[in-house]
Amino acid sequence: MFTKAYIPYRGYYSTPFCKWQGSLANENAIELGAKTSKRWFESKGIDQTELDYLYLGITVGQQRVFFGATWAAFMMGAPDIPGMTIMQACSTATTSVFNASMAVEIGNVNTAYCLMVDRCSNGPHTIWPNPLGPGGEVISENWNMDNMRSDPSTGFGMLVTAENVAKENGFTRQQADELVLIRYEQYNKALADDRAFQKRYMFPVEVKISRKETKLVESDEGVFINTKKEGLERLRPQMEGGIHTFGAQTHPADANAGIIVTNKERAEAMSADPKIPIQVISYGYARAKKAFMPTAPVPASRMALERAGLTMKDIVTVKTHNPFIANDLYLAKELKIDPASFNNYGSSLVYGHPQAPTVARLLIEAIEETVIKGGGYALATGCAAGDTSASLIVKVG
Repeated sequence: MFTKAYIPYRGYYSTPFCKWQGSLANENAIELGAKTSKRWFESKGIDQTELDYLYLGITVGQQRVFFGATWAAFMMGAPDIPGMTIMQACSTATTSVFNASMAVEIGNVNTAYCLMVDRCSNGPHTIWPNPLGPGGEVISENWNMDNMRSDPSTGFGMLVTAENVAKENGFTRQQADELVLIRYEQYNKALADDRAFQKRYMFPVEVKISRKETKLVESDEGVFINTKKEGLERLRPQMEGGIHTFGAQTHPADANAGIIVTNKERAEAMSADPKIPIQVISYGYARAKKAFMPTAPVPASRMALERAGLTMKDIVTVKTHNPFIANDLYLAKELKIDPASFNNYGSSLVYGHPQAPTVARLLIEAIEETVIKGGGYALATGCAAGDTSASLIVKVG
């Protein structure tokens, strides 16, 4: 359990999530994330040279990723700080904040910055030399598609893991479609009053159109906001006898997000409202039964709760990465909560999944939702490749 790690109120941002092969498809994710962070620091009046350390979260390789955090630090205006690169698939953001919190807790770092960047679009096609192969044939990998289709530990794709959970728990297509529709209704609430909720944390991203021209992307791109019951019912399951259609699973996206983690005094000084402290409380992790990835957030969340001395009755806000609707059906069943009570204002099933930034946005939304509710404990969780998960609890206000 942490006692010294804090996130300044509004000491975070997320860009809009842009659809696969959309507006951010041609941008190097590290460059874009660093330059967006620099613009955000300037807009907030934050002196980035006060940062001590950078945690760069990234899961999809980009050109010059070898230099990772130090290159990003240079571009975002903090050229003299060291850093490290963290990769844990969909749990990258959760684990980046955990590492930053741990460094602050033991006094090794005063103020850390977690920058999560990814571009699923135009994923790398990697080739390794193989002199002993037949005729010297190379070993190749399509970074995104090959790994989404098959976990090398089990041989099963991610969709199979979701259908395994659905089948074992008796979830039905009707349950899936009903909850998917609720998730879209929740997202649409974030668009009310000219996107008032999203504007609490969302920062526009600047994209190159040509050498001389740029544009600002200010809102999510590629969300099917007009999703209706009849439309969901017409979609076919992606596996024979399964419950998941294209509507019941997420889609790849591109984005970046940033979160400052520091001590209490610095958090108050950097906060948009010092009367709203945000304390990092605990972290949990898990690896579930092989090929049952959507179950992993449950034991990870239970670990975080146990370490904090809390129960689900103490949690005011729950946000979870839901690449498949089976994730939410299982979480609700096992933690004994109403599936309609969490993922308010949106979730990755609806606005997409750019990997490293995904849970960063969920955590940020959890904080803002908890502020609206008057404070309390918030839980952010989600599954990750390899049947794993990481969960984080923060106390707001």
